[in-house]
Amino acid sequence: MKKLIWLFAVIIITISCKEEVKDYVTLNGILKNANSTKITVQGRGFSKEINVNEDGTFTDTLRVTDGVHALTFENGDRITLFLKNGFDLNLQFKGDNIVDGIVFTGIGAETNNFMENKKSFFMSDFANPKTYFSLDKKAYETRLAEAKKTLKGFKDNAKDLDSLIDAMDSKNDEMFFGYIESNYEAMNANMMKLATGKLSPTFANYENFKGGKTSLTDLKGKYVYIDVWATWCAPCKAEIPFLKTLEEEYKGKNIAFVSVSVDEANAHSDWKKMVKDLNLGGVQLFADKSFESEFILEYGITAIPRFILIDPKGVIVDSDAKRPSDPTLKDQFKSLGI
Repeated sequence: MKKLIWLFAVIIITISCKEEVKDYVTLNGILKNANSTKITVQGRGFSKEINVNEDGTFTDTLRVTDGVHALTFENGDRITLFLKNGFDLNLQFKGDNIVDGIVFTGIGAETNNFMENKKSFFMSDFANPKTYFSLDKKAYETRLAEAKKTLKGFKDNAKDLDSLIDAMDSKNDEMFFGYIESNYEAMNANMMKLATGKLSPTFANYENFKGGKTSLTDLKGKYVYIDVWATWCAPCKAEIPFLKTLEEEYKGKNIAFVSVSVDEANAHSDWKKMVKDLNLGGVQLFADKSFESEFILEYGITAIPRFILIDPKGVIVDSDAKRPSDPTLKDQFKSLGI
């Protein structure tokens, strides 16, 4: 009888040991470029700082609410993790910079490696709708199938993917591909019409802040870099300092910088005041019918800021040009001999 009781005790202890799950997360790793002294982990109702040692190593335990968390580094870099109490995660950074990527090992690694793969996909050209819309039907279908195959491969390799992330991911993919597939025909037709080498749509007799009226044809003989903006648009205003710097740098060059406001008529005074108060340079114009202006409709502009580059003959160089804040814009100007 004593032997039987002892045997049951051993079984219970063994089962208890196997079922014991830590009620906290362990995080550890090493930063290859040890330029941070701390890392902040933030989640729903949770925030904690983890100290980073001089050699770049860090380790800590934290009790979390299961879900997506952000790791923020002192230089402003930020990554996303899925954390669940019981995880024991090791972070292996691929390069000196956080954006170079991470490989996870340990308990909870599979879900986080899946999220890392998805992040790399959505940072690539595969996530840019223009790379689908600019293709003919056959090439578009090939690229779409390749993108779907890549994402399916990520999921096939994550057999133990957490159900929460699985559900969120499936919904995101459905929305992404739904947008691509439902808009391809219209966007492709529009992009073909506005492809490099096509004659640009024009505008005529837009009010010029300095007085009189200005048409696109008045600027023939020069490259024209057009900024479509509005006084209420925060991202538009964020580009203004870069645009002013660009205008100053290219003063006297064969390029005109034109800003076209799509403010409503009742905001006309706001436009004039902002141009004056911010001392905006270049050619400052006010579109005749806001977003319903023929030029805006021809270019299919529904979101701003939007930048357009036209050559001296009125031919499109880029119907969706790089922003002034993008340093590669000047490389493009250089390649055109500007």
